[in-house]
Amino acid sequence: MEYVYMLECADGSYYIGWTNDIEKRLATHNAAKGAKYTRTRLPVRIVYLECHEDRSAAKKREFALKKLTHRERRLLIDSEENCVYTLIK
Repeated sequence: MEYVYMLECADGSYYIGWTNDIEKRLATHNAAKGAKYTRTRLPVRIVYLECHEDRSAAKKREFALKKLTHRERRLLIDSEENCVYTLIK
Protein backbone atom coordinates (compact mmCIF):
# COMPACT_ATOMS: atom_id res chain seq x y z
CA MET A 1 0.00 0.00 0.00
CA GLU A 2 1.23 3.49 -0.87
CA TYR A 3 0.16 6.61 1.00
CA VAL A 4 -0.14 10.27 0.06
CA TYR A 5 -0.02 12.41 3.16
CA MET A 6 -0.26 16.01 4.19
CA LEU A 7 1.55 17.33 7.22
CA GLU A 8 0.75 20.50 9.08
CA CYS A 9 3.95 22.19 10.17
CA ALA A 10 4.41 24.23 13.34
CA ASP A 11 4.19 27.45 11.29
CA GLY A 12 0.79 26.45 9.85
CA SER A 13 2.09 25.56 6.41
CA TYR A 14 1.45 22.21 4.75
CA TYR A 15 3.86 19.64 3.36
CA ILE A 16 2.69 16.92 0.96
CA GLY A 17 4.52 13.69 0.27
CA TRP A 18 4.09 9.97 -0.36
CA THR A 19 5.45 6.86 1.34
CA ASN A 20 4.81 3.16 1.85
CA ASP A 21 5.36 3.37 5.64
CA ILE A 22 3.50 6.33 7.11
CA GLU A 23 4.53 5.84 10.75
CA LYS A 24 8.23 5.61 9.88
CA ARG A 25 7.99 8.62 7.56
CA LEU A 26 6.32 10.78 10.23
CA ALA A 27 9.02 9.81 12.74
CA THR A 28 11.69 10.69 10.18
CA HIS A 29 10.16 14.11 9.59
CA ASN A 30 9.90 14.86 13.32
CA ALA A 31 13.51 13.75 13.86
CA ALA A 32 14.54 16.51 11.39
CA LYS A 33 15.79 13.86 8.96
CA GLY A 34 12.93 14.13 6.49
CA ALA A 35 12.40 16.74 3.82
CA LYS A 36 14.44 19.91 3.99
CA TYR A 37 11.19 21.91 4.06
CA THR A 38 9.98 20.34 7.31
CA ARG A 39 13.32 20.43 9.17
CA THR A 40 12.89 24.05 10.21
CA ARG A 41 9.13 23.80 10.79
CA LEU A 42 8.94 21.16 13.52
CA PRO A 43 6.97 19.55 14.95
CA VAL A 44 4.76 18.27 12.16
CA ARG A 45 1.58 16.22 12.37
CA ILE A 46 -0.41 14.23 9.84
CA VAL A 47 -3.63 15.99 8.93
CA TYR A 48 -4.54 14.14 5.73
CA LEU A 49 -3.90 10.64 4.41
CA GLU A 50 -4.95 8.76 1.30
CA CYS A 51 -4.27 5.12 0.50
CA HIS A 52 -3.35 3.99 -3.02
CA GLU A 53 -2.73 0.57 -4.52
CA ASP A 54 0.49 1.47 -6.34
CA ARG A 55 3.31 4.00 -6.34
CA SER A 56 2.34 5.53 -9.66
CA ALA A 57 -1.15 6.45 -8.46
CA ALA A 58 0.25 7.88 -5.23
CA LYS A 59 2.80 10.04 -7.03
CA LYS A 60 0.17 11.37 -9.45
CA ARG A 61 -2.11 12.27 -6.54
CA GLU A 62 0.77 13.91 -4.65
CA PHE A 63 1.47 16.07 -7.70
CA ALA A 64 -2.20 17.09 -7.93
CA LEU A 65 -2.40 17.96 -4.22
CA LYS A 66 0.71 20.14 -4.45
CA LYS A 67 -1.13 22.33 -6.97
CA LEU A 68 -3.88 23.19 -4.45
CA THR A 69 -3.96 26.51 -2.64
CA HIS A 70 -3.66 26.69 1.15
CA ARG A 71 -7.43 27.23 1.38
CA GLU A 72 -8.18 24.26 -0.89
CA ARG A 73 -5.88 22.06 1.19
CA ARG A 74 -7.71 23.14 4.36
CA LEU A 75 -11.07 22.25 2.79
CA LEU A 76 -9.72 18.83 1.82
CA ILE A 77 -8.42 18.22 5.35
CA ASP A 78 -11.84 19.09 6.77
CA SER A 79 -13.71 16.88 4.29
CA GLU A 80 -15.17 13.50 5.08
CA GLU A 81 -12.88 11.94 2.44
CA ASN A 82 -9.95 12.17 4.83
CA CYS A 83 -9.19 8.59 5.91
CA VAL A 84 -6.92 9.75 8.75
CA TYR A 85 -9.75 11.83 10.27
CA THR A 86 -10.72 9.24 12.87
CA LEU A 87 -7.08 8.59 13.77
CA ILE A 88 -6.14 12.17 14.63
CA LYS A 89 -9.35 13.80 15.90
